[in-house]
Amino acid sequence: MKIIIESPHFTVNEQLQEYTMKKAGKLAHFDERLLKCEVLLKLDKSAKDDNKICEMKATGDKKSLFASSRSLTFEDAITEVVHALEKQLKKQKATARRDGKKLEITTDLEETE
Repeated sequence: MKIIIESPHFTVNEQLQEYTMKKAGKLAHFDERLLKCEVLLKLDKSAKDDNKICEMKATGDKKSLFASSRSLTFEDAITEVVHALEKQLKKQKATARRDGKKLEITTDLEETE
């Protein structure tokens, strides 16, 4: 899976880049058909402390997932986004299994008739 990290208006240090690559790479364990993961790290110009924003878009074979999070640190925001995408991938996988089982059941019924 190709991981692209973008950070407009600031430079990502090596430690944050490694952390992002490690966390985003975990998504490939949930679905090996993911081809690309685009990570956008932004600083919001607000008076609040939680001005670090992470947006992540994972694209693959006929699917596109997106999640966004705002937190006090980029690490926390990245972790929250990865958990949200993992949840979306698990939900899609469960739906696909359920739909697949329905198809198997209908074909079994047709064969017995």
